[in-house]
Amino acid sequence: MQENLSKKGHSKTQGVGRLTIDAVLAITDIVESMHKRVTSHTTEKSVTDKETLSGISGLVYRNIRSVTALVGKSIDGPLAALSKTLDSQPESASTEALLAALNGVLGDHLLFRDNSLAIPMHFRKNGQTLSDVQLSDEIKQSHGKLLILVHGLCMNDLQWCREGHDHGAELAKESGMSAIYLHYNTGLHISDNGEQFANLLESLVGLSDRQLDINILAHSMGGLVSRSAFYTAKISGHKWPAQLKKLVFLGTPHHGAALEKAGNWIDLILGSHAYTVPFARLVKVRSSGITDLRYGNVQQSDWNTTERFEFSGDKRQPLALPENVRCFAVASSANKSINYPLGDGLVSIKSALGEHQNSAFNLQIPDNQKWLGTNINHMQLLSDPKVYQVLKKWFEIG
Repeated sequence: MQENLSKKGHSKTQGVGRLTIDAVLAITDIVESMHKRVTSHTTEKSVTDKETLSGISGLVYRNIRSVTALVGKSIDGPLAALSKTLDSQPESASTEALLAALNGVLGDHLLFRDNSLAIPMHFRKNGQTLSDVQLSDEIKQSHGKLLILVHGLCMNDLQWCREGHDHGAELAKESGMSAIYLHYNTGLHISDNGEQFANLLESLVGLSDRQLDINILAHSMGGLVSRSAFYTAKISGHKWPAQLKKLVFLGTPHHGAALEKAGNWIDLILGSHAYTVPFARLVKVRSSGITDLRYGNVQQSDWNTTERFEFSGDKRQPLALPENVRCFAVASSANKSINYPLGDGLVSIKSALGEHQNSAFNLQIPDNQKWLGTNINHMQLLSDPKVYQVLKKWFEIG
């Protein structure tokens, strides 16, 4: 990403943007190192750097570097420079990925400051926002059979394509469904994104007189956003929940993610000593979306009674999965053991399967609608052939 952003680095504005990006690379090394230390002390066996920082964990730490160099000063200046730099570059997968990562880390701040880098929620296809006319055409061409894909933290809709494979495109090709991709700011509270997603789906079903057959495939945080959307829609009296047939979760942290929990431990450890308080402030450069992953917050009531950086324990209210919707869950271990404590490197197996020792929080997904794989990390869930075969079966293809 860094190289792509600097190809034309001749103008003063681009020089400032490149300087901003370069300067921040050193900052997160401190945080990343602490994450490694905390993780290695909370597992029975020390894990390798590659395992510890696989998937979203490494992605967030790599990209948080691009916004935290001037902690203690206003970050709006560097963001303005970065915005100009991005605007001066042709659209590419690399610039889109950088923008998605930036939104994941600081998306709430971007929206609050009305920064043009904040990603608005849209339905997209091939990286292009779909108009109502185009959405209507998608509905007609698929005879109302839709597959909506919801990406995870610090990601975008283009990143469903990994190593030349896109679950959505392949499933659509083999089933006749139309694949539509949600693009959204993952730095916002999950409940806020859920509300927006619910409204967007309600607008979608309003484009057709026919009863739609809606299916959702959600990766990571996207599963929590989807659950939140259904909850919001039900209490708002929306029509689309009655048209939702299947909801499939890929590595969704229903009961929290190791990344945010480890980050919160860093807050606790660093903040307890006067000399390390500045570093604790640095680590607090985490969006509302990231801190919602600590326990898997879905509803506004899960987070609005506590300060989000407090180490105050799980304050969620139980929320069952949607009734009359077939729900499925994929979990994985990043190595060959199903007892690997970090699960896929970000989400533990029990969290991904919705299992909880408190029966009120256990999502009770039927055993024949759960699948557990090994040697698959969090990001590989998007491209692993075994996962795709499971999805084909669940969507009754072939």
